[in-house]
Amino acid sequence: MKKLIFTILAGAAAFCANAQDTLKIGVLASLSGPGAPWGQAILYGTQFAADDVNAKGGLKVGDKSYKIEIVAYDDKYQASEAVTAANRLIFEDKVKFIMGPMGGATALAIGPTVEKHGVLTTTMAFTPLALGPDKPLTFRPVLTTSETAGVQVAWAVKKYGLKKVGGLFPNDETGQKIVVDLEQAYAKAGVPLAAKEMFERDRLDMVPLLTRLMAQGVDAIDLDGNAPATAGLIVKQARELGFKGLIIRSGGPATPEIVKVAGTQATEGMVVYAPIDPSNKAVADYAQRYLKAHNKPMNGFSPSYYDSANMVFQAISAAGTITDTKKVADALAAMRDYQGILGTLNWTGKQAYGIDRQVAMPFYVAEVHSGKEVIVANCTLAGCE
Repeated sequence: MKKLIFTILAGAAAFCANAQDTLKIGVLASLSGPGAPWGQAILYGTQFAADDVNAKGGLKVGDKSYKIEIVAYDDKYQASEAVTAANRLIFEDKVKFIMGPMGGATALAIGPTVEKHGVLTTTMAFTPLALGPDKPLTFRPVLTTSETAGVQVAWAVKKYGLKKVGGLFPNDETGQKIVVDLEQAYAKAGVPLAAKEMFERDRLDMVPLLTRLMAQGVDAIDLDGNAPATAGLIVKQARELGFKGLIIRSGGPATPEIVKVAGTQATEGMVVYAPIDPSNKAVADYAQRYLKAHNKPMNGFSPSYYDSANMVFQAISAAGTITDTKKVADALAAMRDYQGILGTLNWTGKQAYGIDRQVAMPFYVAEVHSGKEVIVANCTLAGCE
């Protein structure tokens, strides 16, 4: 189990020695392996938000000012590792707030423990089982395939004239749910998800799976749900096998990582879900900050965790407590029209999940040209245009 502690210190003038207490915020995500870009997006977004709070003198809660300290664990995208990490965060580090967990399997594995012990979490897990009235302390600050697939697929089928789509998906809770969502979305758009291949997340050789897909005459391959490095391998191997059709990534931002693995030629014309608009100055400035700090392009999930960390901090301050997470959850859920760097954010999801813990925000469809995303459609949960 790898433990990383990021204590973010502002200048000495920002903190009075007799006025500072420490508030630990946990980060639980995959910080190594194929899913690392997503886990690092969670960590770095949270770190930047904490850095900004600390630079202003700390988080004001009642009559105290708290310095934010981030305690991060690598769950390696494995449920058993996530359980161990969650137990350490809760019982050893005494955290009451966790940014993460990342995947469906890890979220379901730690869910009973975090709710039982009153820990507020902000999960990235795409499974619908991650949210519910029985999990009032769990929020999801990213859009999932359930939210975006219908409008995005309808737009793409019409735009590109698709007739028959196939896909490769991880054989876990996340991948299985994505298959259901995509089957419904493509069927509604009048095109079958005619060929599906499931695989374990540590698989590297996709050639047999791709060969079977191509033999069924698909004119597009959907990569939703695959970790960034895995998606890059699929694109690379598909092009090497001679696949000339459209490659779609209908969920999960990963374009820089896919391009890095597959190359600009293999990814040319790929159609991807994009949570951010590069023309948004606030996001562009954040991307430069990310690049300068970490010497690599920003993953598209990171701004969501910057915004959501700031929302959690604001909710803690509004609730006036760092221990009563129910009060904090109520304050967080009550936020309306929060102005983040991604735009106007609200909580929705009651109809789908029985509780408003799913973020609603704008999103986009992009084509990849010369290794970069070019926005071709603006979307809301109602449709793309």
